[in-house]
Amino acid sequence: MSKRHYAFAVLPGDGIGPEVVAEGLKVLERVAKLEGFTYETTPYPFGAEHYLKTKETLPGSVLDEVKGMDAILLGAIGDPRIEVGFLERAIISGLRFGLDLYVNLRPVRLYAEHLCPLKDKTPEDIDMVFVRENTEDVYTGIGGIFKKGTPDEVAIQEMIFTRKGTERVIRYAFDLARRRARQNKLLLIDKANAIRAMDLWTRTFDEVGKEYEDIAQEHAYIDAACMWMVKNPEWFDVAVVANMFGDIITDLGAMVQGGMGAAASGNIHPGQVSMFEPIHGSAPKHAGKNVSSPVATIAAVQMMLDHVGEARAAQRIEATLAELLRSKKIPSLTTGALATDATGDLVCAALEKAAVPA
Repeated sequence: MSKRHYAFAVLPGDGIGPEVVAEGLKVLERVAKLEGFTYETTPYPFGAEHYLKTKETLPGSVLDEVKGMDAILLGAIGDPRIEVGFLERAIISGLRFGLDLYVNLRPVRLYAEHLCPLKDKTPEDIDMVFVRENTEDVYTGIGGIFKKGTPDEVAIQEMIFTRKGTERVIRYAFDLARRRARQNKLLLIDKANAIRAMDLWTRTFDEVGKEYEDIAQEHAYIDAACMWMVKNPEWFDVAVVANMFGDIITDLGAMVQGGMGAAASGNIHPGQVSMFEPIHGSAPKHAGKNVSSPVATIAAVQMMLDHVGEARAAQRIEATLAELLRSKKIPSLTTGALATDATGDLVCAALEKAAVPA
């Protein structure tokens, strides 16, 4: 049940982030009027420009502030003037770890056949969701570099899994497979044959699975899963995967659904403030040119509204995007195919006519 008034934190970030977020907010404003809910936004400046001026990345006080909000909309983080990965770790990982956003939810849904690079695959074939663990694995940052720049240099990064972290994301995935009620199937993706620490995933999946007898349970190693995703995407329903492998296979999923310009993700802690973002980067070379597709950011707004309980608003946005892509009114998701602001305007104009349940 939605509460009808919401507080959203907005971090436009770097590069094309501010441009695509502006269009996402434009769509949010329009759908709020159509569906009768209200909201307030609080913008935050964190990103490259702010860091270069202040040397501040993401202060701890901001985590406390956003914990009292309903959701966070993030644009993109990253700038070539700053060390690769520095801002991403400080801001994106800072929010993920600081807010314990342990689910990275990545829908892979094809809206228009012409967008898919796979031969003879249709929207009916490509409709899956990846549940990626979001707070463990090699991304915890445990490790380091010793004797850097010398012939004796050593680099170590620890792959960390906990029973708690593994079990809670597996349970989330089982519950999602049950709610989706599409194929009623959950696939575990790991590499336990080579990485024996992942036996924890295999055992936990089997143990938790005993509580979900109505859900078919499958298993694949990551290399086989990537192969099957290209060969037989229609076989996939819901998949649960560790952080690093999930990072990789979900980008493959983005290409299967039409490219990085189509893909959005949710960083979720059920029942708490969660963060939504397009998965593309900041693309600094395109910044300020009004050429980048905001579709993924608009899809992130759709996920955000679904998360806070505005199901009809989310369905309205998704139906609108699907129709505009099918009809080729949005001709492509590639850079320059349609102006950023023109895409936002097109979505806003089409929202009222979207087919949504009564």
